[in-house]
Amino acid sequence: MDQAKINELLDREAIRDCLYRYCRGIDRADAAALRSVYWPDAHDTHGPYCGSAEGFIRFALGVFKTEPRNIHQITNILIEFISSATAAVESYFTALQHGPDKDGEVRQTLLCGRYCDLFQKREGEWRIAERTVVYDWLEEQIPPAVLEAERFGPRQPIGAPHPHDPVYALGKRRIPFSP
Repeated sequence: MDQAKINELLDREAIRDCLYRYCRGIDRADAAALRSVYWPDAHDTHGPYCGSAEGFIRFALGVFKTEPRNIHQITNILIEFISSATAAVESYFTALQHGPDKDGEVRQTLLCGRYCDLFQKREGEWRIAERTVVYDWLEEQIPPAVLEAERFGPRQPIGAPHPHDPVYALGKRRIPFSP
């Protein structure tokens, strides 16, 4: 395999990793993870929000720090390179959002759609420069009427926002990688 093909594979993996960090960041209300996926000058059109990526991060954290339960999954990632430093990326997502609305009433919504992203590689790193969220499915659901402790029972631990989720304890055990 030639070096150009190896570089393309590495770029594809870096883009996928960025998308997966977004899911962790949004589900765990992790500001640092979210900021690591967008360029500082990035733009996001995301449902009711349209503006800077930083503004979207503040908007999302304002919602998700209220301890709702969120699950975002990404599939069908199609990466089309426009140049060696720009890629058009379409990723299908499924998101289940459970939490209080602005009136305090608990809502549960299943969303499906696509992230249509323009990725840019700057100084060797791939991040989102532009994002448009396209919605293909929305389903309001009836949330469970029981408390989480009863609903989850012995299935512990329950996912939590940053830094309390168990995944962050794993990071403290990481061994520095040296090639």
